Amino acid sequence: MAPAPIEIDHLTKRFGDVVAVDDASFQIEEGEIFGFLGPNGAGKSTTIRCLLDLIRPTSGSCRVLGLDSRKDAVEIRRHLGFLPSDLAMYPNLTGRQTLEFLAHLRGGVDWAWVDELSERLDADLSRRVAEYSSGNRQKVGIIQAFMNRPRVAVLDEPITGLDPLVQLEFHTMLREHAAAGNTVFLSSHTLSEVERVTDRVAFIRRGRLVAVESMDELRDKAVRRLRLEFAAPVPAADFLAVPGVHEASADGLVVTVQYEGSMAPLLRAATDREVLSVESGSLDLDEMFLEFYRDEVGEDVLAEEASEEERAAGRGSR
Repeated sequence: MAPAPIEIDHLTKRFGDVVAVDDASFQIEEGEIFGFLGPNGAGKSTTIRCLLDLIRPTSGSCRVLGLDSRKDAVEIRRHLGFLPSDLAMYPNLTGRQTLEFLAHLRGGVDWAWVDELSERLDADLSRRVAEYSSGNRQKVGIIQAFMNRPRVAVLDEPITGLDPLVQLEFHTMLREHAAAGNTVFLSSHTLSEVERVTDRVAFIRRGRLVAVESMDELRDKAVRRLRLEFAAPVPAADFLAVPGVHEASADGLVVTVQYEGSMAPLLRAATDREVLSVESGSLDLDEMFLEFYRDEVGEDVLAEEASEEERAAGRGSR
């Protein structure tokens, strides 16, 4: 049986007294798009840097394609594509010159494939990097991550700066890459991004791995928000008895409901009145952690975070 493309085993990384990653363990399978989700500062980039031997773990180990990330770092890079969250490029080189420089470091690439990637992302490689917008710099970063057709692609906040149409094309590229038997490790703080393309997702918060869920499991458990506008005021209490509803509040003609599971019972209750509009969306990331993983995170952590927020608010008012 072939080894998992990525294995994180009891990884811990400390910076002095600060624990950036705390005893994290998970593995990613071949042909999988795996999401790594958490707020900024949660430990996502630290985990990735340990995986790629850019920094050394305090304890624990990482393996890529069965190879030790420290002992076999050079060999791993032959099969790896990486997009960092803070990609830096030489400002006086054009996009193509940047890719040529990186291609030489790799020992050459298929330039027909590079041109295909550039066309799909609508990337203008003739301009200097200094003239690029953040979105155009990100396109060059994505191209360099995929130009060697890597068996494992590690992408840290990849859609930063991309317009919606390019995001859609990029997500299509990810699905094609995984369908060919390759593996994608996608780090993000945007729930909607990982929800669109990933097979499984790991949640990390304050350096601790909270859970690893398949997207199907996550959708079944996730708390969502529905905003309903009616022709006449409706009491929020009318929705509290609906199966799956957690919370409901009313403001004039608008009722906002938080629910989990199927939307059907809620819509049946709503259509007993005259509905003018319906808007649906997931809770944002912080709400998701506070609601969905309340038991796993623990009330002590939530209380600690609430105290920190109160102290921060007090500092800001001075």
